[in-house]
Amino acid sequence: MSGRPKIRDIAEQLGVSPATVSRALSGSGLVAEPTLSRIRDAAQALHYRPNVSARRLRTRRSMNVLMVVRDVGNPFYLDVLKGVEATARAAGYSVLMGNTENDPGRETEYFNMLRDGHADGMILMTGKLPQEIRDDPAPDAPVVVALEAIEGSGLPHVQIDNAAAAREAVRHLVGLGHRRIAHIAGPIPEIMAKLRRDGYRQAMAEAGLPIAEGYEQRGDYLLRSGQDLCRVLFSLPEPPSAIFVANDEMAYGAIHELRRLGRDVPGDVSVVGFDDLYLSAAFFPPLTTISQPRTEIGRQAMTILLGMLAGEPGPAEPVEMPVTLQIRGSTAPHHG
Repeated sequence: MSGRPKIRDIAEQLGVSPATVSRALSGSGLVAEPTLSRIRDAAQALHYRPNVSARRLRTRRSMNVLMVVRDVGNPFYLDVLKGVEATARAAGYSVLMGNTENDPGRETEYFNMLRDGHADGMILMTGKLPQEIRDDPAPDAPVVVALEAIEGSGLPHVQIDNAAAAREAVRHLVGLGHRRIAHIAGPIPEIMAKLRRDGYRQAMAEAGLPIAEGYEQRGDYLLRSGQDLCRVLFSLPEPPSAIFVANDEMAYGAIHELRRLGRDVPGDVSVVGFDDLYLSAAFFPPLTTISQPRTEIGRQAMTILLGMLAGEPGPAEPVEMPVTLQIRGSTAPHHG
């Protein structure tokens, strides 16, 4: 074979039709295993690259998808992006990142990019849908919501059970003998933050433990708020012996503040985070945290989006991904 490999070259090598190869590489969901894997492996071995310009002319598509997040500087999104991009590239799509920084105007701008044809679909990770988009959702522009649920949107969701994960985190602390357990929450009333707060409350009630006044503090998922709110908790007449924090970044901030206050982690105070960022295992002490399958979440969201781009309906019910509690060095039995 000479020149750039084509779909028909893969088809001839495997003894399948060019249409089957095209459907497999577009991520349409219409080609079953093991044929799907054989085609993808052959495409990789032949160094096949889709002719995006030709496809754009043929389909009148941009061959771009948008992944929109609230803070592109948050390392949480990197593994999600890996899963999105790997799946998108295999189907000939490029991934554009959108960074809203919680600015409603920027959120609307990214939806306008979608509606104006600069991207063919969107993976939305901000937990927000601008009101003008709710009123006119542009049905020809598919959107998949990843992780941060948007109630009443009617959009496909890929998510975890935040309340159940939070319950597991708090049960771990209860099992270590802690009774004075505080919670540094995310930006309530956002749904994900509320669900994690609800899981904390449920686990405390299940254990018959009261939540002392001031033990629930509301943060914004940023490190500084973890520091500030930990300081508030340890100004209380009876500070907690353990803190469940709604994300790892705020947990880092809380541990920094505990050190500044002369409190040992986990000797004096146990801390549990949520997300399992790549730094959490290397942090000192290594952070006990809820681990989400971020790369697989990205793959799943992009697979659903590709199906919608191929004309398939998105799943009617949320696709729920599993989580695990990673027990590390930031939690220990309570001796007080």
